[in-house]
Amino acid sequence: MKSGMEMYAGSISPECFPRAAEYAGLGIFQRPLLREKKQFRQIPDFSERHLQCIWFDARWRPSIMQTSSGEEVRVEDPGIWNLEAGPDFLGAALRVGTGNRRIRGDVEIHVHPSDWKQHGHAEDRRYAQVKAHVTFFPGVPEPTLFPPGVIHVALKNELLSNPLFSFENVDITAYPMSARCTEPPCRRVISAWTPEARMRFMEAAGEERLRRKAERMAASIREKGVDQALYEEIMCALGYKGNKQPFRILAERIPFQHLHALDAFKAYALLLGVSGLLPENVEKKWDEETREFVRAIWDTWWKIRGTWEKKLLTRSDWQLNGLRPANHPIRRLMAAAHLFTAEKPLAERLDELIHGSTELLAEKVEKIFRIEAGAYWERRWALSGKPTPEPVALLGPSRITAIHLNVILPFAAAAGLPMRELLRQIPTEPANLVIKQTAWNLFGPDQAESLYRQGLRQQGLTQIFYDFCMNDRSRCEECFLPQMLEAGKKA
Repeated sequence: MKSGMEMYAGSISPECFPRAAEYAGLGIFQRPLLREKKQFRQIPDFSERHLQCIWFDARWRPSIMQTSSGEEVRVEDPGIWNLEAGPDFLGAALRVGTGNRRIRGDVEIHVHPSDWKQHGHAEDRRYAQVKAHVTFFPGVPEPTLFPPGVIHVALKNELLSNPLFSFENVDITAYPMSARCTEPPCRRVISAWTPEARMRFMEAAGEERLRRKAERMAASIREKGVDQALYEEIMCALGYKGNKQPFRILAERIPFQHLHALDAFKAYALLLGVSGLLPENVEKKWDEETREFVRAIWDTWWKIRGTWEKKLLTRSDWQLNGLRPANHPIRRLMAAAHLFTAEKPLAERLDELIHGSTELLAEKVEKIFRIEAGAYWERRWALSGKPTPEPVALLGPSRITAIHLNVILPFAAAAGLPMRELLRQIPTEPANLVIKQTAWNLFGPDQAESLYRQGLRQQGLTQIFYDFCMNDRSRCEECFLPQMLEAGKKA
């Protein structure tokens, strides 16, 4: 049997996710799977939708961009997000060049410059007022394909030069979406299917979703080694929504081998210090236990701060507004400190777990991640909060489920394990808006929720949403899914 790094060195075997090929057989993969080995951290799968969200939201959009000819571009107004057919944004206002000339018009966004031609925009009058063609990758197609005076702006260099940017942080469900038609065409096709066929379709899509996660995990392991790759992925999973990337950056700036050599409290002081979240002052309003706790952290941190001065994040790098105390990074970093300083490395413990009996895997995973909070956090939600009457866990069931889905299963697939039993045991998540909306699109309002109240099928509905519903602006009229489903059933 292979052991160590050798076990994780290959690509994901098709046997791990046999039904994923059925979903891939629909021919849906129009958006590229974008990866660059040297910058693997920063380029997970993404779509035009991600780029549209980045353009729309000043938090993500670079403040200064460049045209293909080297002129600086600043956005005064990104334009109105167009949910109908036509350019992505209408009536944008830009400032360009040293003369700060003002350009006003529509904006079309693509992943590749060549997508303009492939999508047939050159012959479409609706695109006659486009003034800016914004892409991820650089390059300029034939000028004659575009309306006169169009500027070409590539986002890749500006986005990837920002260490705090990650596509993972862009919640593409939080931005405008086109309304669906009364009865989506895909529903009319699927209504003739048996319940078994519907379940198989969802499960095939679910396997494809997990296969993609496993491919990314395997690539990260090949590049960084098992311990560091797993450390980074779990740190990312500890981050809540907008804080995934700061957690990942912490894992890169404080390598696993350094953190693992410390005890849990010293590791916590280091993580909190480098994160920029350690309070600068001991507040008088805090109770004595809190004041002593923060002083003890500072007693450790000030001795080593100089060594880490060039690697510090700031408080502004984190998204803290509206966070529930349970999701605050100050608590989650204590969980990380305990997870990664245990005598036996976490990768080794998980390796033993997945190579042992996989019966009741979810319960075994939960046992590993049910971490003792320590004297202070055991009965606290926040530094400024009062002690709770009952102990509170550092990681709740929903966060452990997220780690199971996003880290443990891909890790097992990267190890080449047979996945049949593990896929059967995928934990069920609370049905979120994406799952409910996709189920409504496919099955209608009267469909029993029991059809998709199963972990793998929920993963499938999520994948279908991102591959089709999320990127459709035609109110289903131009969606390819119905004809692909028809063709798939005939094949």
